[in-house]
Amino acid sequence: MTRWLRGLTAVVAVLAAATLSFDADAQGTKSKQKQRTPTVSFKEDVVPIFKGRCVDCHQPGGAGFDASGLDLRTYASVMKGTKFGPMVVAGDADASSLMALLDWRVKPEIRMPHGMKKLSTCDRDAIRRWIQEGALDN
Repeated sequence: MTRWLRGLTAVVAVLAAATLSFDADAQGTKSKQKQRTPTVSFKEDVVPIFKGRCVDCHQPGGAGFDASGLDLRTYASVMKGTKFGPMVVAGDADASSLMALLDWRVKPEIRMPHGMKKLSTCDRDAIRRWIQEGALDN
């Protein structure tokens, strides 16, 4: 009986160690995944998209600015929004008018960029992530 009890204790100990090891590996994997996804930077990631595809119209004197009041040159002006209201709801890309326009979830005549090809999925996802991460001035 003692031999059987020692054997059972050994099996339980091995299973407990394996469970702890598996849990530690899973936590390590989650931690590595978080580390692999860097925070989106407004200055490094979002501004180049705006400059390349949006600012020609969305700055003072541009057609988009004249129609909406939206200036996409600076963080402050992006967060100010348009004469119709805010464009960005920090932390909620789905509620942000900017993403509705860029994802073409609006009437064709107000889709952005107006009269041009839709922004790439990669560019839209960068802007979406920036908003989801709190739309920081970083």
